[in-house]
Amino acid sequence: MNNEELLEKVQQAYKDWDNNVYKKSIQKFHERLDSLATQSFTEVKPIYSPLDSNADLYLEKIGFPGEYPFTRGIQPTMYRGRLWTMRQYAGYGTAKESNERYRYLLEQGQVGLSVAFDLPTQIGFDSDDPMAEGEIGKVGVAIDTLADMEILFDKIPLDKVSTSMTINAPASILLAMYIVVAEKQGVPKNKISGTIQNDILKEYVARGTYIFPPKPSMRLITNIFEYCSKEIPKWNTISISGYHIREAGSTAAQEIGFTLANGITYVEAALKAGLGIDDFAGQLSFFFNSHNDLFEEVAKFRAARRLWAKIMKEKFGAKKEKSMMLRFHTQTAGSTLTAQQVDNNIVRVTIQTLAAVLGGTQSLHTNSRDEALALPSEESVLIALRTQQIAAYESGITNTIDPLAGSYYIEALTDQIENEAQVYLSRIEAMGGVINAIESGFIQNEIQKSAYKYNQQVERGEKIIVGVNKFNSDEASPNNLLKINERVQQEQIASLNEIKTKRNNEEVKDKLRNLKEAAQTDINLMSFILEAVKVYASIGEICNTLRDVFGEYKENVVI
Repeated sequence: MNNEELLEKVQQAYKDWDNNVYKKSIQKFHERLDSLATQSFTEVKPIYSPLDSNADLYLEKIGFPGEYPFTRGIQPTMYRGRLWTMRQYAGYGTAKESNERYRYLLEQGQVGLSVAFDLPTQIGFDSDDPMAEGEIGKVGVAIDTLADMEILFDKIPLDKVSTSMTINAPASILLAMYIVVAEKQGVPKNKISGTIQNDILKEYVARGTYIFPPKPSMRLITNIFEYCSKEIPKWNTISISGYHIREAGSTAAQEIGFTLANGITYVEAALKAGLGIDDFAGQLSFFFNSHNDLFEEVAKFRAARRLWAKIMKEKFGAKKEKSMMLRFHTQTAGSTLTAQQVDNNIVRVTIQTLAAVLGGTQSLHTNSRDEALALPSEESVLIALRTQQIAAYESGITNTIDPLAGSYYIEALTDQIENEAQVYLSRIEAMGGVINAIESGFIQNEIQKSAYKYNQQVERGEKIIVGVNKFNSDEASPNNLLKINERVQQEQIASLNEIKTKRNNEEVKDKLRNLKEAAQTDINLMSFILEAVKVYASIGEICNTLRDVFGEYKENVVI
């Protein structure tokens, strides 16, 4: 029996089952309303079969791990050879307090660091700036100068630990600080490894920690690409982020569509700056959300890999396989954590962990149960880390590669999400690119519509959130929540003032003047930023120097 005859036979059998078994059953026993769509509103059929699969396109669309189009993973052995990097996103208060948390996590078996910075650091203000008041050390660690960075990584060997830093607008400055700290440890920059987020486009769309307008921001990003391609080959120069797009309320397809559109924009900017595609593309990485719908998330990750491989090969003419590989970090979905019944969040994070690993992530951060209420306590962050370790060593999901491949449902979802994401890519291209789509409000409006639709479904009880709109119970408030002491602000300002008093301020003025003059030209700014960092110029001083040249971005409010 050939394939066509088999499909005809299956199609007839499906019709018989649908008419004589399934429809009669649902007339007697009605289906649950909440079971008929994914988290992203995609209708889910009662069953999937060979009729929903493209088995004849196996080599073209699915293939094998470590080979184009990388649907099944970027490494031939995946987790049979090496587990994903287990990170916990951490940082609060002063550099000393965060250093203690990092060393604790490393002692507990974490193998990579993921640094959270406070809001003043993220938007380029020193702790003594009036704009920083009340925010110092609250959602991450406060970093003002190289001195803070030295304390942050004290007794942490930077040639043995991979570090991810969630920093965007001032990414070049924090990268420069990291390089100098490594060199002070005796670690040459070509030996350090890690990632800076460095994704400014999603800040304009979904997060808001921007400083400069798009054009100079893109210049700083491509300066980093160029510098790292020559000086820091093991460093991921950008983590193109869909995470915050999803947290803002997007669907799965919107998350990868808008994220890959941003990725295309960064590639085009680098090519325009004169870089060769295969010189920098292998240092690009991505950052995705892992949401609650297990199968949809697995399909999303597989679709993203396949789509990016096609883009790099067909649109940009990449030749190296590494240039076509979509390597990504995953974080479980903060927006799904509930303040009610916080222990339920452990279960949610476990499901999201399974989705990330079954989807082939390269590194993972698991959220802690109490993060809807506060920064995570030491007890909670340990449970989150143990969740990854149990999945890795006890569940069996790492024993074979892409274990859900071939599932009629998974393959159909993978195709559907890829197609929906491609529609968004085509629409954005027709608008003239991502920046036009952002300035017109198109991307923001699409996310807002999805977020509104989802919230309506929750409020109507069509989407059940356990402990929130169903299965409620009275409970006491959680104990041992982490609170940031108000003394942090005074200590950080005092520390900054001491640095400014002790350093050679004439040297600082000289290095900042050199940076300002370079910013008025087309020169790569990384070496000038490095020189300013080395003499303990502060993040606020460096950003203000660049503000004088580049100006500040003012949001185009879209209603």
